[in-house]
Amino acid sequence: MKTTDVLIIGGSAAGMVTALTGKSYYPDKKFILVKKQKDVMIPCGIPYIFGTLESIEKNLMPVDAMMQKNGIESLVDEATEIKTTDKVVMFTSGEKIRYEKLVIATGSIPVKPKWLPGTDLDNVFEIHKDRDYLDEMKTKLRDTKNIAVIGAGFIGVEFSDELAKKGFNVTLIEKLPHILNLSFDVELSDRIHDILINRGIKIMTGFGIRKIIGNEKVEAIELEDGQKLEMDAVILSMGYKPNSELAKKSDIYTDEDNFIAVDEYMRTHVKDVFAVGDCAQKRDFVTRRRTPTMLASTACAEARIAGMNLFNINVVKTFSGTIAIYSTAIGNTGFGTAGVTEQRAIQEGLVTASAIYEGVDRHPGNLPNSNKQIVKLIAAQNSGVIIGGEVIGSFEAGELTNVIGLAIQNRMSVNSFLSIQIGTHPCLTASPAAYPLVKAAELIAIKMLDKDG
Repeated sequence: MKTTDVLIIGGSAAGMVTALTGKSYYPDKKFILVKKQKDVMIPCGIPYIFGTLESIEKNLMPVDAMMQKNGIESLVDEATEIKTTDKVVMFTSGEKIRYEKLVIATGSIPVKPKWLPGTDLDNVFEIHKDRDYLDEMKTKLRDTKNIAVIGAGFIGVEFSDELAKKGFNVTLIEKLPHILNLSFDVELSDRIHDILINRGIKIMTGFGIRKIIGNEKVEAIELEDGQKLEMDAVILSMGYKPNSELAKKSDIYTDEDNFIAVDEYMRTHVKDVFAVGDCAQKRDFVTRRRTPTMLASTACAEARIAGMNLFNINVVKTFSGTIAIYSTAIGNTGFGTAGVTEQRAIQEGLVTASAIYEGVDRHPGNLPNSNKQIVKLIAAQNSGVIIGGEVIGSFEAGELTNVIGLAIQNRMSVNSFLSIQIGTHPCLTASPAAYPLVKAAELIAIKMLDKDG
């Protein structure tokens, strides 16, 4: 029987970062990382293998090389049972590994709704993080023309755009009133909607899919309003659920949404067992409510916290909630979001003050490669603390979003933004006199001043 100081189950972002962080903090400890497949996909890059990247090989995470470089053993196997009393994990190969500390990083799996007729037809796909599945999906899609993407979250939007670039007729269908409804307020989601329309994607919002029609293969779909649309393939982008069955059957506590319950050190209720990534329970940083947010940025933050606290609990190094920060791009337009939308804040009973500032990302604006830049900031009315933000611009939108996320995490106020010192350059940023984050904060401050006056 193998023995190790730290056993990590799962080789994607959360598992990999836990291993690397843990080994750097505890170099004398032995680490073993076990992954289900040899090739590990970069999850955020999966839509791009259907267009921009052309091949799956260009979207692989070099897990084995990184583990070897850092003195961590990497195995390909699948855990079948955790005996927490004996501190032993059983694997399909027959291997048994005894651990001192265990980290569960089993990720998530796509939702395949049982209520939806026709999901077992050929050419109905979910978005799995599995190389063999995606290889087969790419091959089958080559013989199709009309594709329905169900669900207009980030992955659905990215998939739609990549497929449209390859010449497919793509219809993006969203049950909620707007695309990206949970991530952007309507003022910004409407602009993204228009960008997608201009790139040749048909969008239908406000009603969902009722059934998928066909004999053996997909032939059509029927929507909730009775419309029938001829289709050759359907891609279900309806979210993910935690892959927590291993934990559940090993008597490791999961909540009513099947996430593995953890504390702020990422410890489960079982001594010496941690959980990180999509399978682990989340709380919203702002509202403090449990949330099903599943993002690589959140997973990596949790993994660093777990890695640091494996053998020596540090009260400063805790994970205090997901900021739900994410960015992406459509063509040359980048957009991102962090924290809560204004719509969500109002639903939670938070009184808000918000502002949108529109400018350009170069100064002067007639420099080559200048682009419009839009920032929305959302603050708590009484304190002025930043609780959310949304950005549309060029490729710098991702870094602007990161700045907003940092402000939220450090509970910066609008007043802090008014005195922030920023580095600018005509070819790289907006003008220091019209920097979008500062100007949006200034507009909120004026609103709050008027209210107080």
